[in-house]
Amino acid sequence: MHVFVTGGTGTIGSAVTSELLGNGHTVLALARSDDSARTLASAGAKVLRGGLADLDILRSGAAQSDGVISLAFGRDYSSPDAIAKSVAEESAALTVLGQELIGTDRPIVTVSGTPWVPGRASTEADPLPTDGPVGGRGRSVTALLDLASHGLRSMAVRMPRTVHNQGRGGFAGLLTDTARRTGVAGYPGGGAQRWPAVHALDAAALFRLVLESAPAGTSWHAVGDEGDAVRDIAAVIGRRLGLPVEAVPQENFGPFGPIFAMDQPASSAHTRDALGWEPTHPGLLEDLENIQL
Repeated sequence: MHVFVTGGTGTIGSAVTSELLGNGHTVLALARSDDSARTLASAGAKVLRGGLADLDILRSGAAQSDGVISLAFGRDYSSPDAIAKSVAEESAALTVLGQELIGTDRPIVTVSGTPWVPGRASTEADPLPTDGPVGGRGRSVTALLDLASHGLRSMAVRMPRTVHNQGRGGFAGLLTDTARRTGVAGYPGGGAQRWPAVHALDAAALFRLVLESAPAGTSWHAVGDEGDAVRDIAAVIGRRLGLPVEAVPQENFGPFGPIFAMDQPASSAHTRDALGWEPTHPGLLEDLENIQL
């Protein structure tokens, strides 16, 4: 399959690109900079220059492909307005990609976060939130899945709060960055709240499986660890960096503070049973031992 990939140089995207190329697929990857283009070309992908806001280029990439994996998302998390801008940009891109593929029965796989459900681990059957800071993302992903009835094999892979590789990435990576900056391996709230996690290489294998074989209109959970306590994550970070570990106000984490303080475990039992996906790489707490000193 010739696959058009957006976001192909990120933590998830670089792993997905390698996974596809290593399993007999070819990749056309969107690149917004010279550095990204060089990275993708050296990995073996064909490069299409442009950004997520270049809608005509997205149409061209989708038209040239047998399938699409949409991973690109803005990197500015400094404020609610910046996050809202990234959500709107992603929504416009998904609309264009979906419209280009309607009636072709070709696959498109997009990404979202696992939902949170009070008192239990969320499952693949739970709906995405459609209000709040990232509610627009839930609405755009749901709209794409609804196109399954219009000749589009649309699927979503829901990612946990931390996608990690070699001690980097996701919410745990943000905790590490904050610890380096403040001199304290801090965590919000009581620290018992749980975050799901997955190794990027395991997530990449799931994206490939979903692209190749998942039914239209379905959602899947790329969850390796159902929920690690945040204070346990902070404890590893503190030990690796030689810093004290303690509770800190959630405001220390900016717009992510309220989310960081939530208990949000997630299950991937259905995904494992239905697709035969089984994570094989280190879990989060083990992988954090690779934090660079």
